[in-house]
Amino acid sequence: MDSQYSELDYKLSQIKHHYGDNTHILNDPFCLTQLAKLCSPAVGQPQFNRLVEVLYQQLVVAVMNVEFPRHQATVHSRMKAKSHRGVFRGELIDHETEVVTVDIARAGTLPSQVCYTQLNELMNPERVRQDHLTMSRVTNPADEVVGATVSGEKVGGPVDSRIVLFPDPMGATGSSLSTAISYYKDIFGGKPLRMITLNLVFTPEFINRIKTDHPDVIMYALRLDRGMSSKEVLATEPGTHWEEESGLSEEGYIVPGGGGFGELMNNAWI
Repeated sequence: MDSQYSELDYKLSQIKHHYGDNTHILNDPFCLTQLAKLCSPAVGQPQFNRLVEVLYQQLVVAVMNVEFPRHQATVHSRMKAKSHRGVFRGELIDHETEVVTVDIARAGTLPSQVCYTQLNELMNPERVRQDHLTMSRVTNPADEVVGATVSGEKVGGPVDSRIVLFPDPMGATGSSLSTAISYYKDIFGGKPLRMITLNLVFTPEFINRIKTDHPDVIMYALRLDRGMSSKEVLATEPGTHWEEESGLSEEGYIVPGGGGFGELMNNAWI
């Protein structure tokens, strides 16, 4: 074995913050550039969905590099026919790891499908599964969104000892994802190997909600939006004045954000 591959010391490039170890904000100029384009009002179909695909391909690779178990592998190359040294030995991602990706309709449908396809290309497809949840918002008498509930599901079985991914592009209040995570914990039981959220954008409010409700869950995002914070807070490292940070408008939309991704993905404005 060549010693350089015996133990991979992979380090994710991420933005420094004070939200804790389970929160990861990627420091990726390519993704930030593509995400800024995605959030621009000039971008519609079909470019919008294509950009979502490109960004989730990048995001799920980052998650696999950091979070997926590895093993020592031996792989014969084509040169093995000519030399007994034509063998690669080293640490690789363990392709027998069981993984579930959860489609939270409707904004999460395309991201989950992208992750599912990417996982099938790397892992043993027999150990990769895609589940589907339909969720509905819960409002109070003032028509304010106060939570979410699961109104339908197609779940393929238990999640014990599996990595469970929740690809949902816009992490705003965190109520929907928190409900989805609770659904798996409460209804299906077992102990997943890891539960991971994959967001294109999330807010300080989202991080706080997930960390409060599910401190075991790991969060990944391409961008943190806290655009409703004061100029003084924006000048500090994220999380320094967490209680003063905000990324949500009064209507609950992310700022600067990119509008309603579910509507944009489907050209359905309801």
